[in-house]
Amino acid sequence: MKINYLYILLVVVFACKMEKKDHENIITIPEQHRPLFHFTPPSGWMNDPNGMVYHNGTYHLFYQHNPDDIVWGPMHWGHATSSDLIHWEHRPIALYPDEHGTIFSGSAVVDHHNTSGLGSTENPPIVAIFTYHNAEKAANGEIDHQTQGIAFSTDDGKSWAKYKGNPVLENPGIADFRDPKVFWHEKTSAWIMILAVQDHIRIYRSPNLIDWEYASSFGEKAGAHGGVWECPDLFELAVENDEGNSKWVLLLSINPGGPNGGSATQYFTGGFDGYQFTNDHPDDMIQWLDYGRDNYAGVSWSDIPREDGRRIFIGWMSNWLYANKVPTEQWRSAMTLARKMTLRKTAHGLRLISEPVVEFEKLRVNTLNLATREIAGGFNLSATYGLFLTHFEADLHFELQENDSDISIIFSNTMGESLSFGFNAADEFFYVDRSNAGKADFSDQFSGKAIAPYALNGKKLNIRCILDVSSIEMFGQNGECVMTEIFFPSEPFTILRIEIEGKPVELKEGQIFALKPAIVSQ
Repeated sequence: MKINYLYILLVVVFACKMEKKDHENIITIPEQHRPLFHFTPPSGWMNDPNGMVYHNGTYHLFYQHNPDDIVWGPMHWGHATSSDLIHWEHRPIALYPDEHGTIFSGSAVVDHHNTSGLGSTENPPIVAIFTYHNAEKAANGEIDHQTQGIAFSTDDGKSWAKYKGNPVLENPGIADFRDPKVFWHEKTSAWIMILAVQDHIRIYRSPNLIDWEYASSFGEKAGAHGGVWECPDLFELAVENDEGNSKWVLLLSINPGGPNGGSATQYFTGGFDGYQFTNDHPDDMIQWLDYGRDNYAGVSWSDIPREDGRRIFIGWMSNWLYANKVPTEQWRSAMTLARKMTLRKTAHGLRLISEPVVEFEKLRVNTLNLATREIAGGFNLSATYGLFLTHFEADLHFELQENDSDISIIFSNTMGESLSFGFNAADEFFYVDRSNAGKADFSDQFSGKAIAPYALNGKKLNIRCILDVSSIEMFGQNGECVMTEIFFPSEPFTILRIEIEGKPVELKEGQIFALKPAIVSQ
């Protein structure tokens, strides 16, 4: 079999720890477990993505940040910007705690018509809406310790000023009263705020982002209730291949109570009239955005241009079961890749689909096309093709003979550690197993196998996976079933093989892409 030596050379260049020289693609991996193309803070702690907004050609990503430690603490809004959702530039901290409290999660919008009066028609402000958390009140047992405030920028997000009349929404006597997601509702000409309130959401309306009125509630009896609801989002999406049909999608993160333990994000589809959300499904129906253990608190960007038309999402790649304990030393946590979300009619009903944004493909530096072959037992891709991979993308298409095969894709190192993922056709689930994937002694809740129930319709199976130094994002059946997980090998994984239990399967087509790192500017 002919070996693509150029491909091998490129993979080795990107996999090995090398000093940065003249060519920008040759880099030094700065520290163990630091991702090469997922966003991480320069130092300190990071959790929820906040305030994502697009303005004047720039994507803004804010995030929950403790700059003084690698564990959760007094929250600030960290800040980064990008022109392509892949290469990020670190910016100064945007929002600091003040006399009202620390800065919890929230959102940001461009006030195009200057309804707030905080800018001008010619230079509309970006307005951030966030939760103040008064830790002193909370420690004293005062229930009204969370309120909503705003800040604004009139220089493209470079600097921020707090509104002098903060808070703009006082606490009505509810302990968990947080994470405002705001958008403009054209049909009723009002700003809408979706707010997480204990085990449900509240919807508020405003003409100007300052004066808010309660409109309705949703969720007390709907969906999963294993933990507190957090970080809501609400948006309208067209249904694929169904012209003129659209639905409103409501995202709700929940902690704990996820399908594989700890944190996770559920979603609902239905209608929204500017005042109330109406669920299309029975209250006891639960739909998960991602079955992996490490995609939480994600929300979407606001103000994406109409000519683009995408709904773009990013999530925090961790889980509150162990987020404060993972074995990194200078920084904690990464974000998922930015993902395009769509609605699709599937054999299982209407589903929210997640796939990496097309901009991610610019990281591909070479492609290995896998030959069609029947696989019985095992197939070592590294030995066959001479692969030496620490980070890559694979898109694999299988055809099953019978629905009794267990297809495992195994990524391993010379120390015997391995990450396995794939699809069990007999029991009908996708899975990611990090039981043997390296360091796990920091938490007795980290190791193990996560599963995602999925009934295969027919014999054709597609698994697309993106592996970074310490994470996997797996998209089954073109984004119908998604799993995101982190792991911490003692040395990099470099060996890739496929193992089959049960009847042989045919690899119909497959591609493996060598990926260059996405350098983050300091």
